[in-house]
Amino acid sequence: MKKHRAFLKWAGGKYTLVEKITKCLPEGEQLIEPFVGAGSVFLNTNYESYILSDINQDLISLFKIIKRSPQKFIQDAKLLFTEQNNTAPAFYELRDLFNQSDSEYQRSLLFLYLNRHCYNGLCRYNSSGEFNVPFGQYKKIYFPESEIHYFAEKAKNAQFICTSYEKAMKKARTGSVVYCDPPYEPLSDSANFTAYYANGFSNVQQKNLALLAEKIAAKYQVPVLISNNDTENTRVWYKNATIFSVETRRSISRNGDGRNKIDELLALYR
Repeated sequence: MKKHRAFLKWAGGKYTLVEKITKCLPEGEQLIEPFVGAGSVFLNTNYESYILSDINQDLISLFKIIKRSPQKFIQDAKLLFTEQNNTAPAFYELRDLFNQSDSEYQRSLLFLYLNRHCYNGLCRYNSSGEFNVPFGQYKKIYFPESEIHYFAEKAKNAQFICTSYEKAMKKARTGSVVYCDPPYEPLSDSANFTAYYANGFSNVQQKNLALLAEKIAAKYQVPVLISNNDTENTRVWYKNATIFSVETRRSISRNGDGRNKIDELLALYR
């Protein structure tokens, strides 16, 4: 089966691991993703329906707009992908425009522009809620037209919501399957890169997620799969789940040099 890439770059995206994840995902009628990110798992599974959630309002607004008007969005977004706009002065001007804008549609267009032009496709906001990732300095910028079209087609069977992972998971009922891809437990203090948004994801939240997954699996007979780094902490948090070890390569450097093999795990509650 052909693998489909997300139209957004995303730190922690699951494109490279999607085959291993889908092997562990049980069958069901509906997939719920409380941490949808760029949506690689959504794009590479075939459930009848989806509930896709994230706490990033810009991300969810973008997805809703593409579902509603994909062709208009593509036409308008293309206007930002010019050689003139692939410069530091233009980038910072458009980043300022994004941070000052209260137009959902304009922010969605600029969100895609910033995602493809900023350093490593990172999504990060400061404590004031302003996007603050620097210019990426790429020679060529790819406009993901075909990926947007495919996303829009798949999105016909998806509901997008901006809410907490707790509220998203509580929508699970018989026939649902839940896949959680939370900000990962850092492998070291210096590797702590969980703050995609203005707030991070603490160990208390990690533990709460594991407890909620166990509760939902027991109460509703709804399987819950969680991905994370394979660490002493995650082994403790997921001690009541079935653990699958997976190996991947990861780097946040622009050129990919020094990619290291990393042990991750998939914890299945059912």
